[in-house]
Amino acid sequence: VKWNVEAAIKSFKGDKEAQAVVDRIDVHYQPGHGFTSMGETKESDGRYFNSDNKFSKDRFLPVGPLHCETAQLIDISGDKMKLVHDHSVLSEPHDSIIVRRDIIKTRQIYDMDEFPNAVKDPAESGVFRNGKKVTVKLTSQAPAFSMREFKLKKGDEVTLILTNHDKVEDLTHGFAMPKYDINFIVNPQETKSVTFIADKPGVYWCYCTHFCHALH
Repeated sequence: VKWNVEAAIKSFKGDKEAQAVVDRIDVHYQPGHGFTSMGETKESDGRYFNSDNKFSKDRFLPVGPLHCETAQLIDISGDKMKLVHDHSVLSEPHDSIIVRRDIIKTRQIYDMDEFPNAVKDPAESGVFRNGKKVTVKLTSQAPAFSMREFKLKKGDEVTLILTNHDKVEDLTHGFAMPKYDINFIVNPQETKSVTFIADKPGVYWCYCTHFCHALH
């Protein structure tokens, strides 16, 4: 419902002629939370309203136990409101933020210098032991990791550090060790690490989960 605030005040004060409601638009089905464009800033522009709806699970085909619901973007800038986009959202939507696209400044790649543990040269790769604590340093650059394999001892506390040396936007690499429940991604020029206990003897595959080339 779109309101005229001045008319609403007059109506509250008893003016029977005041028309507080100036427009209505249907949504599916029950608005739970609503948000306006730039509405959480001092630059609220009154252009768009997003209706996060509940009890709308039957609008989309079920793809699992958690059913998605719907959010609807409405143009509120004119005399008549217009539905401009209808999209699925996670169940029980509670928060949305609408901002102008010109203030979103995304980074295409990371700065390797921001990561103190970055492995900046593939020659720095290796297995470094301090008693039972072991650090494995790796780099990843399409189409391979800097080491094809590394050996540990049963019971080692292993910290694996991986730096992505690619500089191409969206050339994300991954690192997975399924038998140890390890799987993470490393974006261009980013460094990530994981620590685990090598408590199972044997040979375990490590591989990249974000395909970039054959054999990686």
